[in-house]
Amino acid sequence: MQTRAYDTIVIGSGPGGEGAAMKLAKAGQRVAIVERHSQVGGGCTHWGTIPSKALRHGIQMLADYRRNPLFAHTLEQIDLDYPQLLKAAEGVIQEQVATRYRYYARNRVDVLYGSARFVDPRTLTVSGGDGEERLQADHFVIATGATPYHPPDVDFDHPRIHDSDSILGLQHTPQSLTIYGAGVIGCEYASIFCNLDAKVNLVNSRDRLLSFLDDEITDALSYHLRQQGVVIRHNETYERVEALDDGVVLHCKSGKKFKTDLLLWANGRSGNTGDLGLDAAGITVNGRGQIEVDERYRTAVPHIFAVGDVVGPPGLASASYDQGRFVGALVAEGEADWSLIKEFPAGIYTSPEISAIGRTERELTERKIPYEVGQAMFKHIARAQITGHRVGMLKILFHRETLEILGIHCFGETAAEIIHIGQAIMAQPGEANSLRYFTETTFNYPTMAEAYRVAALNGLNRIF
Repeated sequence: MQTRAYDTIVIGSGPGGEGAAMKLAKAGQRVAIVERHSQVGGGCTHWGTIPSKALRHGIQMLADYRRNPLFAHTLEQIDLDYPQLLKAAEGVIQEQVATRYRYYARNRVDVLYGSARFVDPRTLTVSGGDGEERLQADHFVIATGATPYHPPDVDFDHPRIHDSDSILGLQHTPQSLTIYGAGVIGCEYASIFCNLDAKVNLVNSRDRLLSFLDDEITDALSYHLRQQGVVIRHNETYERVEALDDGVVLHCKSGKKFKTDLLLWANGRSGNTGDLGLDAAGITVNGRGQIEVDERYRTAVPHIFAVGDVVGPPGLASASYDQGRFVGALVAEGEADWSLIKEFPAGIYTSPEISAIGRTERELTERKIPYEVGQAMFKHIARAQITGHRVGMLKILFHRETLEILGIHCFGETAAEIIHIGQAIMAQPGEANSLRYFTETTFNYPTMAEAYRVAALNGLNRIF
């Protein structure tokens, strides 16, 4: 078998793999990227971020249409179902795939399709439709991502039991749905299906939704999900799943039972490492199939790196891409002239959206940091009144004495966009990170960004 040699081989073409491959190619390395599926883009493009967010956008447009009194007389003409909305998302996926093909071709990155498996620490085989090929490289970047966790006692082959991948192939709109797991994925799909008029049970194994967020924000999310008809049950642990011909029953250890048309299992993810032959490379994984790395994303084998969901949290496409670029710089140049940010924004595409960066009130209280709060309610912002998206708020946490911005939390439409204004100011060194920036600059009017000025003035009024 003939062996091809590269400077670096990247396994996986999701955000982490793409970031590494592009950085390495720009540095003049000969790079190959191995993708086991038939198209580039990874889980982010095909089963995760892009399809679910495109689906959510379509459903949000439908909800806005239904609420707008201008179109009240045409509502009976609108009858969209889940498969139709998925069809619209497919167009976005193919555009993303085509864009990435152009990136790789322009930068002379070889794209190889097949399943990669290490033979030894510097050699792997790629098995695909055209047979098996042998590759060698000086460095490797593992960016194989993660898939939904499947407990062994749950039959995911049953047509009524789904995970966040298989739910994207559903060919009808369910009348009722139980979602087990109330993390980001569970909350997002609860928003999607309740806006399709499905009866939704959201079963949470913890005592509140999205506990890493500020309590006031998650309280608002819980309220609005319930307003949209979602039944939320906290502190519930599944005992068993019973699949029937006419539905599926989730049995909980508390004795509660939830019978619905479908079950969506959204509780945990596992790293895609099972078929990589990592033992031959000298790498071990933890119980969730994740690879242990150091602060530079280096594995136990110095010339092999791992980035993205396969190394665990934060499990964000944006963070994975930056990790890939960071590793690309380390491999190509021996050192990176920049460092990964410690404070990265979280975006949750529920309805309404949530985004946050920095500390929560709970964290600041525990650390005994003297802080104050500035708030802007969207119902008072002119742009929100114009668009009809009045639900939500912007919340700024800042130091009472120095006015340093400590955390920003946003709940409402376009929250994931709005957060970046505050992120830019929080990243400034020293006194430049100050609440006064928002009171002393000029915002376009009417815009949602104006909420920063309103929140900052509200906060200053609390201490002066």
